[in-house]
Amino acid sequence: MQKAFTRKTTRHAVTSVATGAVIALGLGAPAWAQAVGGFETRATSAYVRDLTTGTVLMDKAADIPLPPASMSKLMTLLMLFEALEDGRMTLDTTFTVSERAHAMGGSRMFLELRDRPTAEDLIRGIAVLSGNDATVVVAEGLAGTEDAFATMATRRARELGMRNTTIANASGWPNPNHRMSKRDLGILAQHLIETYPQYYPYLSEREFTWNGITQQNRVPLLNAGVGLDGLKTGFTSEAGYSLTGSVQQADRRIVFAFGGLDSERARVQEAEAIINWAFRQFAKVSLGTPGDVMAEAPVWLGAEKTVPLVLGESSEILIPALAQRDLPAKVVYDSPLPAPIVAGEVVGHVVVDVPDMGETRLPLLAGADVAEGGFRVRAEASARRLAGMVMGRARDAMN
Repeated sequence: MQKAFTRKTTRHAVTSVATGAVIALGLGAPAWAQAVGGFETRATSAYVRDLTTGTVLMDKAADIPLPPASMSKLMTLLMLFEALEDGRMTLDTTFTVSERAHAMGGSRMFLELRDRPTAEDLIRGIAVLSGNDATVVVAEGLAGTEDAFATMATRRARELGMRNTTIANASGWPNPNHRMSKRDLGILAQHLIETYPQYYPYLSEREFTWNGITQQNRVPLLNAGVGLDGLKTGFTSEAGYSLTGSVQQADRRIVFAFGGLDSERARVQEAEAIINWAFRQFAKVSLGTPGDVMAEAPVWLGAEKTVPLVLGESSEILIPALAQRDLPAKVVYDSPLPAPIVAGEVVGHVVVDVPDMGETRLPLLAGADVAEGGFRVRAEASARRLAGMVMGRARDAMN
């Protein structure tokens, strides 16, 4: 049986349903900005995620495994970063350049057979120069062969939740089995930024010189003042002109990945369009401050009858910039919450359903400890349950 109640607070009106409780926070109705729903990327596949709030802003064929071209070199960098962090090597560790690596075509670091590049040299050779030769050197140095590296990298991708990624080589060289989805590239970019901030600046270096040859970073807009600070371009005839990037503006950061454009110019234009759209057409809204009480939940067999549900550290959502700041939301939890309850544990969520953007869920924490009730609490609960059963049977007999 569901039982509803409403109460007023200074912040919002709250309506609750006692079983599988849903509490609507009186945040009003949105007035939609046409620009949000009207933006259409020219990319054949694209993924944009706001890291500050965890909001997915764009999902266009984002889970389809597609040729990633050189964007998959980010996976090679990740494997190298992990080897550095777990102590298998240092930035000064040297690598051997094999005949296979030296023979690689396409974009190159211009490694010679006699060279003994360090791990740091190779990071720059991949991050800045997109060197196919450098990726093979890393793969062979980490796993012995590029095929063994591919198996290892695919397994690691799965561990990171990159379900639509299969790595067949270290460079992104065309191979029918070499595939990544744009969502997976977004996951990888986020992981690199958040887990390896000490190495991420390599991806924004403007140029690198090796063997007397200076080459510029291939990532566009690094000098354009829009906040783009790294990751990786890609191009093959099958993948089209592609880009995985990240942008920081003020206190917001996004990652994006797109592909299928027909020219370098189109890639630059699309990158700038996505950046402008993501930052100008969306705004952060706070549901409160950490510790704010959003609801009181009934407790089953506890020393207290209710427990406050409070906001955790995550209290901000992203909405269209021209929408009203009052949006429909609800608090969801399983009611009643069984004792014992430990303060700080996740016991529910605030759910905001923004049209065209899906649900945003923020965790709600127990605001206090609630111990199990003693004999009297249990006896009273048993008596109430027995009385309810008797009343129910009486109603059935009368019908």
